[in-house]
Amino acid sequence: MTDTALMEKINALPDAMKIEVEHFVEFLLTKQPPVSPVTNDGQKKYRQAGVLKGKIWMADDFDAPLEEMQEYM
Repeated sequence: MTDTALMEKINALPDAMKIEVEHFVEFLLTKQPPVSPVTNDGQKKYRQAGVLKGKIWMADDFDAPLEEMQEYM
């Protein structure tokens, strides 16, 4: 179906139905999956494992109980 044919069908609808079509189109637009980022040459960017290696650290006692929580344990 061409855009022109679709517009002709929409224009033939009563105003109340046009509003319903508008709401449905808005729903469909919000339902779309996010567009994946692309580079300047049109290629898709893919995630690369290990990019943040060495930039994030975790304390050795990360899992140790907190002093503030002793009364609850």
